[in-house]
Amino acid sequence: MSDPSADIAKVLISEEEIRRRVAELAAQVQSDFAGRDLVVVGLLTGTLMFLADLVREIDLPLRLDFIGVSSYGDGTESRELVFTKELKLDVANRDVLLVDDILDTGKTLRAVINKLGGMTPRQVRTCVLLSKKARREYDIPADYIGFEIPDEFVVGYGLDYAEKYRNLPHIGVLKPELYS
Repeated sequence: MSDPSADIAKVLISEEEIRRRVAELAAQVQSDFAGRDLVVVGLLTGTLMFLADLVREIDLPLRLDFIGVSSYGDGTESRELVFTKELKLDVANRDVLLVDDILDTGKTLRAVINKLGGMTPRQVRTCVLLSKKARREYDIPADYIGFEIPDEFVVGYGLDYAEKYRNLPHIGVLKPELYS
């Protein structure tokens, strides 16, 4: 089996930079939701690493649930959205923090925000590890953003290409010849 790091053209965000920024985001969330019962909703599957690190840093009473949305096949082009897992928790009249790995076109986040809105939460705030403005199709603002990144295909720290590279501890740019 080959070393997945060999497929990375360059490291865009180091493990240490991620750790530092996640702690900062958690402090912001904790300050904004102080004294409140928070429901954290993670989008599966790419958010898993970020979400785990983020919630470990938040010292608030919180409930955790997941919603599954798939928008990519084995390639890099977005396709039709499919909800693959529904929430189990009731979010009605609750503060919700929606956590996603990357805000790219905005299509996924828009669909999930609309779905959550139909469940009548008190409020929904969004937290994304990465924001890629160059590809934005929908004007979906994120309340908390880890890093703004250029229009490059990134993997690692939960993000994948064809279900590979999620376990890399950093965010790296995948060599284009591997997906072109």
